[in-house]
Amino acid sequence: MIDFSALLGAFAILGAGLGPWLVVIPGLVIGLIFGAVPGLQISMAMAIFLPMTLYMDFLQAILFLTAIFTGGGFGGGIPAILMNIPGTSSAISTAFDGYPMARRGEHNEALGLSLGASSISVIVGYLLLLALVQPISYAVLKLGPTEMLVVILWGLTMIASLSDGAVSRGLIAGFAGLLAGTIGFSDAGVLRGTMGITVLMDGIPVVPAMMGMFAASELLKLQDTKYLIADAKARRVSPRRIAAGMVHAFRYPGVLLQGSLIGIIVGAIPGVGSSVSNLLSYISAKKRDPNPESFGKGNPKGVVASESANSSSEAGSMVTLLALGIPGGGATAVMLAAFAMHNVTGGPQFIRDQTDVVYAIILANLGQALILVVLGLLLLPLLASLVKVPMNFLIPGVLSLSVFGAYGLTGNMSGPVTLLVFSAIGWAMRRQGFPIAAAVIGLILGSLGETAALHSFQISGGDPAYLLERPMTLGLIALVLGALLMKPTLRRLHKRRGGRSEIAAD
Repeated sequence: MIDFSALLGAFAILGAGLGPWLVVIPGLVIGLIFGAVPGLQISMAMAIFLPMTLYMDFLQAILFLTAIFTGGGFGGGIPAILMNIPGTSSAISTAFDGYPMARRGEHNEALGLSLGASSISVIVGYLLLLALVQPISYAVLKLGPTEMLVVILWGLTMIASLSDGAVSRGLIAGFAGLLAGTIGFSDAGVLRGTMGITVLMDGIPVVPAMMGMFAASELLKLQDTKYLIADAKARRVSPRRIAAGMVHAFRYPGVLLQGSLIGIIVGAIPGVGSSVSNLLSYISAKKRDPNPESFGKGNPKGVVASESANSSSEAGSMVTLLALGIPGGGATAVMLAAFAMHNVTGGPQFIRDQTDVVYAIILANLGQALILVVLGLLLLPLLASLVKVPMNFLIPGVLSLSVFGAYGLTGNMSGPVTLLVFSAIGWAMRRQGFPIAAAVIGLILGSLGETAALHSFQISGGDPAYLLERPMTLGLIALVLGALLMKPTLRRLHKRRGGRSEIAAD
C-alpha cells in the first residue's frame, strides 16, 4: 500500500532545507489562539492568512494551513475545560468531563490529557492516512445521502440516550435543535421558519448560538461564585502536573486508538468531520466503560476520547482533499483554495503523479504533532491562569469577548442578538433538565441532515423500498433503534437485579 520509493522522495523533500518547517510554528500558534478564543473559528484563521500562502511554494503553503488546523483542533479544548465554553464545535464533548475536572481543581491534569490525546491521535491519524489513503477514499465514495442521514440521527439518539436525564428530554432537545438548524432557505429554494425576520433567511448563526447556550448560560449560573475553583490551593498552575496529565493519557491506549479510528473514518466523510466524530468517540467510550455513570462527572477517559477523535479527524478530512479533491469541511475548503492558487488539483491523479509530495505533507504533519507538544507545554501554563481570575472580572470579560466575536462572525447585530437569545434558551433548558449538548448538535447538523434527506428522497423517488437496496443504511438504522432502546433496557435490567438481590436478602 505504501510506495517506498516515493516515501524516500518525501524524506528528501523535507530534508532539503528548513523552508517547509519555518511556517509550522507560526501556524500552530495562530491555530492555538484562534481555537482557544470562543467565537473565532479555525476556518476563519485559515481564510485570514490564506493570502500569505501566495508568497510560499505549494508544500510550504499546505504545511502552514495544516499547522493552523492542528493547533486549532487542540486549542478549542482549552476554554471547554477551563470555562465549559467549547472553542470550536469539535470540542463540545471535551467539556463534558474536562470542565468538572477543572471545577474540582484538576485543570492542570485535564489540559495535559487534552494535549497528550491530541498529539498522539494526530500521529496515529496520519500514520493511518499514510497507509490507507487510497482504500479509505474508495470506501468514502460508497457512502450515499441515506447513510449520511442515518448517521446524523444515530448521533442525536446516542447523545439523547446517554444524557443524565430522560431519553425523551434528550430527543426533544436534539430534534428542536435539528428543526432550528433548518430555518432559512432550503436547498430547494424554499424559505422556512423566518417569521418575517430577514436576517434569518441565511439561517441561525450557529457559532453565536452555541456560545450563548454553552458559555453565557453557564456563566449566568456561576454569577454568585467568586472563582471557577473554590479552593485557593487547587487554583495553582503547575507545568509539572500538566506534563504528568499528558503522560497520563497513555494509560488509556484503547480509548486513544478507538477515538483515533473514529476520528479518521468520520472525518473522511465530507461535511461531517470533527463535530460528529468527537461525540461518537465519547459515546462509544462511555458505553464500553465498566463505570459509565462516572462520565460527565470528571472522568479522564471522556477528555481523551473526545480530543483523540477531533484531532485525528483532521487526517480523515485530508483523505477526501488529497484522494478525491473534495473538501471535507470549512478548513479543507480553504486548503482547496490554496491548491487552486498554486495550480494544483487534488484527486487520484494528484496522488498518482505526485506521491512523494503527498507523503511529504503527511510526514510533515507527524512532525507538527511533536512540535505541538513543546508549544503546548510552553503556552498552557499561561492559558491555565484563567482559573485565578475572579468571577466578577471573568464573567463580563468573557461575555464581552463573546459579543465581539459574535459580531465579527456575522458582521452585523444578528450575531450578538443570537447570542443573547440562545443564552436565555440555554439557561431555561438547564433549569428544566434538557441537555444543551443535544440541542447544539441538532443545530449544527440541521442543514446537513436536511440536505441528506432531500437527496435521499430525490434518488429514491420517495419509495421506502429503496432502503432494502442499501444494506449499510439498514445496519445504521439498527444502531439508531439500539440507541433508543439502550437506556430503558438497562434500567429494567437494573431494577430486576435490584429486586432479585432484595429477595435473596429476605
